[in-house]
Amino acid sequence: MASVPTPSREPLTHASEDAHAGTDAREQEIEALLNAAAHGDEGAWRRLVGLYAKRVAAFCRSRLRDGHVAEEVTQSVFVTVATKLKDGGYQEHGRFEAWLMRITINRIRDEVRRVSRKIVVSDSEAVQGAAARMPRRATGDGRDSDRDESMRALREAMERLPEADRHIIELRHHAAMSFAAIAELLGEPLGTLLARHHRAIKKLRGLIDESGGGRVERAS
Repeated sequence: MASVPTPSREPLTHASEDAHAGTDAREQEIEALLNAAAHGDEGAWRRLVGLYAKRVAAFCRSRLRDGHVAEEVTQSVFVTVATKLKDGGYQEHGRFEAWLMRITINRIRDEVRRVSRKIVVSDSEAVQGAAARMPRRATGDGRDSDRDESMRALREAMERLPEADRHIIELRHHAAMSFAAIAELLGEPLGTLLARHHRAIKKLRGLIDESGGGRVERAS
């Protein structure tokens, strides 16, 4: 390790500047697409949906545990976005990702409230997680069963996390949001957000190892 040369400050500075420039260029591209979509450019709208729909859907699935409902909520999110763009309701220039996820979280909350009013749980089995309802595939070499076991351990560990920790992991790893965007969304300093994410991941790994899921994952 001692033989590895320490990078000079100049390349690091240039790398930081390049990364910042890349972020600025990305934000400018998104803003240009938003402006074009607001003026009826279908191609720009399809490009925006293509960039963000999978991430929104993944976040919805992680929160709602139902692929069909997650798809409906995702569609509702983009209907809202399209409406607000058309009506001039988007004023979050340079912060589209955080704005989009706020809409997503609000739609998820609406769905949870709707279901809570509609369903009265009378049997403890009715509150089992989606993992118990997912079909299992068996193969001769056992790889799929090992993978299923790892995913079961991950889902159970996520359920055992405090809500705040689970939320930050889902925003980062399901919605694929940048740390800066999550900090903007949650209204926290970036350094605080990074520390919270680190602690949440450490808790999650501990819960997986405690359940034996870590051993399954390493063996697969």
